Amino acid sequence: KTQDLILNKSFELFYRKGFNKTTIPDIMKETSLSKGAFYHHFKNKKEVGKKVINGIITNRILNGFINPLMDYKNKNIPELILNIFTERIKHFSEKEKLQGCPANNLINEIGCNESEFRVLLRSLMDNWIDVLSKTITEGVKAKQISKNVNPKALAICLIGSFEGIRGIRKIYDNDELFNNYVLGIRTYIVNISI
Repeated sequence: KTQDLILNKSFELFYRKGFNKTTIPDIMKETSLSKGAFYHHFKNKKEVGKKVINGIITNRILNGFINPLMDYKNKNIPELILNIFTERIKHFSEKEKLQGCPANNLINEIGCNESEFRVLLRSLMDNWIDVLSKTITEGVKAKQISKNVNPKALAICLIGSFEGIRGIRKIYDNDELFNNYVLGIRTYIVNISI
């Protein structure tokens, strides 16, 4: 489908070059589509950006983080959280290590300037924080996580550290930073587990 081609190639361009530096001619070149074909599906780059956030970026976070968190019944919740926040990072490609997190990149690049993008990205982050917080709460109720833990604060801390390490890793050329992040998260989760 032409619209999906435009969205997928635009996502790749936004990830590689950034939203602001990507032009409609760049998108046309990557897709081998004419200007008319582009404008038949989208009125401008901003519309493409919103659909990339609502589609590709949202699905990456849903599939990688939110949906697995919702599947906590009959599971060791601390282990589930630990796996979500550490195993994924161990399997990033070199490209993912060098380019960071697509959602975080957009937040840093345009989150404060584009109100429509800010609303979409904030909604995505709020959903992630909410689901993680609820999962942590279930861990407390199941006596798997210490009752001294503030679920929302822990959710924000875990997501913030994950997103932060993805950004910081962009300036390093080895995995020592990731390895120490994994060790730190593992130590913390073990210490709050019952």
